[in-house]
Amino acid sequence: MIADKLENPQARRLGMAFRSNRQIATRPLFPLLESPQNPPPETNLKHVLVVNYSQTGQLSDIAAQVVGPLREAGHRVHQETLVPATPYPFPWPVVDFVDAMPECVQCDAPPLQPLTVAADAEFDLIILCYQVWYLSPALPMTAFLHSDAGKSLIRNKPVVTLVACRNMWLSAQETMRQLIAEAGGKLCDHIAFTDRGHPLATFITTPRWVLTGKRDRFLGLPPAGVAPDEIRGARRFGRALANALDSNAERSGQPMLRGLRAVTVNPRLAISERAGRRAFGVWSRLIRAFGQRGSWQRRPALLVFSLYLIVMVLTVVPTSLLLQWLLSPLLKSRLEGLRAQLEQPSGSEEFNLKKYDQSR
Repeated sequence: MIADKLENPQARRLGMAFRSNRQIATRPLFPLLESPQNPPPETNLKHVLVVNYSQTGQLSDIAAQVVGPLREAGHRVHQETLVPATPYPFPWPVVDFVDAMPECVQCDAPPLQPLTVAADAEFDLIILCYQVWYLSPALPMTAFLHSDAGKSLIRNKPVVTLVACRNMWLSAQETMRQLIAEAGGKLCDHIAFTDRGHPLATFITTPRWVLTGKRDRFLGLPPAGVAPDEIRGARRFGRALANALDSNAERSGQPMLRGLRAVTVNPRLAISERAGRRAFGVWSRLIRAFGQRGSWQRRPALLVFSLYLIVMVLTVVPTSLLLQWLLSPLLKSRLEGLRAQLEQPSGSEEFNLKKYDQSR
């Protein structure tokens, strides 16, 4: 595996690769490492719960890179891969993909299969790895945070959220922040990985990946998804978290990942995202009025929404971005303030990259 060859030859020789608790749609390219290297004293070992749902396997790859240094430091990690009672397909048929929007926006999540971890298990740190669907957290993560078991596991615990998506995660993270607070958790850090392609290009490459499973170059556009070097660079967060756990910093309630470029916010996209979120809210309520998910009665409304979505992507979004670019000199101070606000709690600063990012 790429990560073993680049990062951990000792673990490769021992042949100790991560074994997922659940089968996921795509086998991760970067396995979670098991073997401890220079573990802290036994009395200071911490227990970490990683909750993950990944359709494509990309998010699992990133989680593997974050978790690897924690295991190498000797901390005990349990990965819980969420499994919906009715699995979501990948690639997604178009109708099923659109039909998931109303429940996703309204946070009306279907049930999960029982977790493999006991609801009363004690952990020192919780890492929630989630995807973004329709500017909202993917339904399996919403289901976990709504469940009694999920609430019990994160109550009074420090929580780190990790997202991998096209480029719009702000609304989804705001929902996550609210759900974590309602469950009694304490959000300490957030990490966001996004597609580095141009926003207009990703409007083509990302849907193509979701609907066909193909993510390679297309019509001169770059491959979809988070770049491999960005995925490998995720190990810096694992190293920083391992150090924080060694020094009990997770108990402070303060961010542990500052200075590592954990999030980078484009405030222009934030404005477009807020408009899209409001529109999705209206459409989700309208479509649900025609029937439940999967019912034929709401197919006509889904068709109209699909046409609206295409028109919005082709006209409204480019126009909004152009206007913001033209007005950017007048909006500079406002946009910078919005950026600083939305990048909390972990921030986009880079003062700790030299210390933890060994790929630099």
